[in-house]
Amino acid sequence: MELRSGAVDPRPRWQRVGWALPWLLFQFFPVADLVTTDRPLAVRLVAGTGLVVFTAVYLGVFRRAFGGGRSGSVLGRLAVVAGLGLALAVWMGPSWAGLLIYVSAAAAAALPTRWVWPAVVAAAAACAGVVIRDGEPGLLILPVMCLLTAFALRGTRHLVSVNAELAEAREELARNAVAEERLRFARDLHDLLGHSLSLIALKSELAGRLAEADPARARAEMADVEAAARRALAEVRDAVSGYRQVSCAQALAEARAALSGAGIAVRLPARVPTLPGPVDAALGWVVREATTNVLRHSGARAVTVTLTEDGAEAVLTVADDGRGPADDTEPGSGLAGLAERVGALGGALTGGAGRDGGYELRAVLPLAPVPAGAAR
Repeated sequence: MELRSGAVDPRPRWQRVGWALPWLLFQFFPVADLVTTDRPLAVRLVAGTGLVVFTAVYLGVFRRAFGGGRSGSVLGRLAVVAGLGLALAVWMGPSWAGLLIYVSAAAAAALPTRWVWPAVVAAAAACAGVVIRDGEPGLLILPVMCLLTAFALRGTRHLVSVNAELAEAREELARNAVAEERLRFARDLHDLLGHSLSLIALKSELAGRLAEADPARARAEMADVEAAARRALAEVRDAVSGYRQVSCAQALAEARAALSGAGIAVRLPARVPTLPGPVDAALGWVVREATTNVLRHSGARAVTVTLTEDGAEAVLTVADDGRGPADDTEPGSGLAGLAERVGALGGALTGGAGRDGGYELRAVLPLAPVPAGAAR
């Protein structure tokens, strides 16, 4: 599977090179050969310089392959790695044949699928040829390592690609959910107001024509305009109230659909207790805001929602296993608005690192009504 255009490893640049670092252990053998084998100083200098250049370009291949660099630039570096690795192995002997393992790793990281295995098999064959030429059958494990390394890097590349696609899918789901809600609200408002506003326009036009010829009827028409406007205002208020009041059970069902669609495992309460209307609506908004934050920011793979009530208060907890809170950011307006909504009912909203990592949002609300001003 190829890294799609724009599917970039989201980690910092220095971490992208991390996929290449484990294989640097194989450089122990050429370094040891360079130090212990009696060779002319010029040979050692040239071989050592070649090894340093080989390593630097090899790390550059990984940085660009997993960092979304241009393919032409990656292929040029890969050609340098292959050429230097083969030249040093053939020139310096079997202790340097392990460099072809690096060539296999770089090919698996940078090449399209159709080119990977021909390049890897060629590197393994060259490695075997160097080992056999110098009569070192005990080092025939090195060609096998060429193949195993390529398998490992292909798997790593697949995981990076899938992770990038999942992050993009989560962002797209969040954007689509907002866009769909806006369209639905606009459509409902159009249905509510279309008739009333058309009636108001017609009666206003009629009243204008009758203002001088029949003032009494004009006043009656304007009274109808006022009544229609009041009815339209009441309908809009009812519609907005319906959108703003969401039950906890409805919010939990929406959360299950949204999170499951994004590939996030969800655990919800087995039952939702019967709660007072304002408490139920406030907890529903807590669930909605927590779901939005998980989709947009957390990078979580699992979310657990618990809801309990003991007759005195209800406690809702939404916990994920994502990146956790960011210490350098202020609370968003969504959480600030939730805190005000919960506080107005005499409750408390807290958020922070969960007990097992990730982020945990907790809302505690009393079930008894709070006297006006008591929550301030």
